[in-house]
Amino acid sequence: MHVGMIGLGRMGMNMTRRLLAGGHDVTVYNRTPDKVRSAEKEGARGAYSLEDLAGLLTPPRIVWIMVPAGAPVDEVIGGIRDHLEIGDIIVDGGNSFYKDDIRRSAALKGSGIDYVDVGTSGGIWGLKEGYCLMVGGEKRVFNHLEPVFETLAPPEGYLYCGPSGAGHFLKMVHNGIEYALMEAYAEGFELIDASPYGVELDYSRVAHLWNRGSVVRSWLLELLEEAFRKDETLESIEGYVEDSGEGRWTVQEAVALGVSLPAISTALFRRFRSRQDASFAEKILAALRREFGGHAVRTSAKEAIEK
Repeated sequence: MHVGMIGLGRMGMNMTRRLLAGGHDVTVYNRTPDKVRSAEKEGARGAYSLEDLAGLLTPPRIVWIMVPAGAPVDEVIGGIRDHLEIGDIIVDGGNSFYKDDIRRSAALKGSGIDYVDVGTSGGIWGLKEGYCLMVGGEKRVFNHLEPVFETLAPPEGYLYCGPSGAGHFLKMVHNGIEYALMEAYAEGFELIDASPYGVELDYSRVAHLWNRGSVVRSWLLELLEEAFRKDETLESIEGYVEDSGEGRWTVQEAVALGVSLPAISTALFRRFRSRQDASFAEKILAALRREFGGHAVRTSAKEAIEK
């Protein structure tokens, strides 16, 4: 099939490579032309404007968008929709909020353009291992795009999830679960590190051990084993953890639906806490313990200097 790929970041470029390796024709566009030229060297056809991309694609056109969620997706859709025709297909393979998919699908339907949301998991390993694809939209469009999904995904690695928004809703929940799993591993190793036994242990070997028949084995644990192998105490890494949006959306949906998600919520809030060098809330806790119980507090660096 002929696919137009918009956005050649780490995911978009590797998806382009996997599609090319699978025998598909790929035409690419990126805001910065150097990435387009790089993709051309690997066999893709380059487009240097959205209008150019639409003109180079074979109808019915398949336009696959891999740009950051939110306004960038709307900007791309706004820039290319007037160059598309009835029956063409826009695919958002990024990490969009599922309600944005519902809105976009309804807006494009009036122009006769189909919209498909594809929750995509696989990260930088997707080129080699394949991408897990969660697909939302009309079933007939899913059926038409299935050869593309088969190429991008590993065996049994894609699923039709339902109408518009379903794919990104499932990806949102997937990422919420990921937050909680990562938090559980982090807490476990933190406890080991604080114990008298931690100093004697090679954490990469512990992670490797737990992936041999243990009920907590996982790909995340394999990645953690590799991280410890590269840096035994993770001294080169600052404990500052970003969140890309899906964790927040998962918790917000839980509040709206009245569903209890204590593990995922805690994992999200831990990420917020990681960005504070000196939490004011924790200063308050220390001050209250001193006031009601006479407990000692640690003097701040600033006060120590002034004294």
